[in-house]
Amino acid sequence: MSNQLTIIAKIWAKTEKRELVKTELLKLIDITKAEKGCINYDLHQDNENENLFLFYENWESRELWQEHMNNKHLAEYMKATDGAVEEFSLHEMTAIG
Repeated sequence: MSNQLTIIAKIWAKTEKRELVKTELLKLIDITKAEKGCINYDLHQDNENENLFLFYENWESRELWQEHMNNKHLAEYMKATDGAVEEFSLHEMTAIG
């Protein structure tokens, strides 16, 4: 059984802050892809609701993902988007098939 962890993170930006949130999310991609344990880190924007962004991530282990979550660039993202995000949800998932 693999220890690989899949993360689905949904970020709903406030309409008037959508471009700010998008810009800040895009900044996370290259630095995160270079992190130890990152298999993929793919950002999507909903085709019908432009305020909805989704990260589809795969990590070698939950421990390496937790290291990512404690990194400086995520703290900087949180500060930059404070008050700009309407809703956020995060799902830790394991492939079963």
